[in-house]
Amino acid sequence: MSTADILVLGAIAGLTIFLGLPLGRVRNVSPTMRASLSALATGILVFLFWDVMSNGVDPIEANIRAHSWWAFAGEAALLAGGFAAGFLSLVYYDAWMHGASARAGETSWLRSLSPGHRLAVLIATGIGLHNFGEGLAIGQSAAAGELSLALVLIIGFGLHNATEGFGIVGPLTAEAELPSWGFLFAMGLIGGGPTFLGTVVGQAWVSDALGVVFFAAAGGSILYVVIQLLDVCKRFELPKLVAWMVMLGMLLGFATDWVLVAAGA
Repeated sequence: MSTADILVLGAIAGLTIFLGLPLGRVRNVSPTMRASLSALATGILVFLFWDVMSNGVDPIEANIRAHSWWAFAGEAALLAGGFAAGFLSLVYYDAWMHGASARAGETSWLRSLSPGHRLAVLIATGIGLHNFGEGLAIGQSAAAGELSLALVLIIGFGLHNATEGFGIVGPLTAEAELPSWGFLFAMGLIGGGPTFLGTVVGQAWVSDALGVVFFAAAGGSILYVVIQLLDVCKRFELPKLVAWMVMLGMLLGFATDWVLVAAGA
C-alpha cells in the first residue's frame, strides 16, 4: 500500500465525523431530546478524556518500568505542559469569545456566535486535538511497515469518529436558530481534519514525545468542554435521563474502542 493510499484512508477515518453533524439541522427538537443529545455528547467526551490521557500516560509508564528516568522526567513534563496548554488555552479562549461578543465594533461573526455555537467550536477543537493523536498512530504504524495495524486503526478510528459528530451538535439542539450547513462543515473540518494531518506527520516523523504532547493537550481541552457540557445538562432538570445518556455515551465510546482491541491493535 502506497503512502498516498494511507493518507487517503487516514482522511476518510477523520471525515466520518460528518455522519453525525446533520443532526444539528433537525427542527423542533423536544426538551427531552435536547437533554438526551447534550448528555450523550458529555458521555462521549468523558470517554475521550480517559482515552487520550491513557494514551499520553502509557509511554511515561513504560519509561518508569524501564528505569529510564531522564526520559520519564522529560515526557512527564511534556504531559503536564500539554495538559495545561490544552485546558488553559480554552479557558482564556472562551473568556475572549465572551468578551468579544459583548463589545460593540468587534468582528461581526464573533458577535453573532450564540453560547451553543461557541460551545460547539470548543468541542470541535478538543476533538480535533484528540484526532490529531489518532492520525499520528495511523501514520507511525504505516511508517514502521505495520500496514495491517494501520488499516485496523483506520477502520476503528473511522467508526469511533462517527460518534463524535453527535458530541459537537449536542449543545446546538437547544438553540432557537439552526446552525448553517457552512458552520457544520467548518466544525467537521476542525474536528475531523486533524486525523489526516496527524497521519501526514506520523508518516514523516515517529516520535513518542510528540504523541504525549498532543494527547495531553487534547485531554486538557476535553476536560474543559466536559465541565461546560455538565452545566448545560444541569439546566434541563432531568437528572435521571441525563445520567442514563451520559452512561450510554461512555459505553458507545468504549464499544468503538473495543473494536480495535478485538482486532489486536
